[in-house]
Amino acid sequence: QVQLVESGGGLVQTGGSLRLSCAASGRTFSSYGVDWFRQAPGKEREFVAAVSGSGGSTYYAESVKGRFTISRDNAKNTVYLQMNSLKPEDTAVYFCAAKFGSWSTAHSVMDYWGKGTLVTVSS
Repeated sequence: QVQLVESGGGLVQTGGSLRLSCAASGRTFSSYGVDWFRQAPGKEREFVAAVSGSGGSTYYAESVKGRFTISRDNAKNTVYLQMNSLKPEDTAVYFCAAKFGSWSTAHSVMDYWGKGTLVTVSS
């Protein structure tokens, strides 16, 4: 069982930065790939970024590549999403999710979810 808690969301102006954190419970956190997804009002949940259990591999959606960086600290059971050059279209609730053994861009196959943190980018 893994419990995930996101933090770090808030209101930021266009071009600003935020760092989201996803704190996990459980002693086997390094066995899980972790993703960030987001969901804007009226839209479907979409993949943002993923990191492997070891942190050695990462993957990004095209819309955030070059602006967002995902990383993890397994000693702290935490995954981070550094978001730079934010745009109004990045406004959404951001969720972290974990999948045993690997990661995926498909939200339907993730094993555990956090409750999300709201990011609002003003124009």
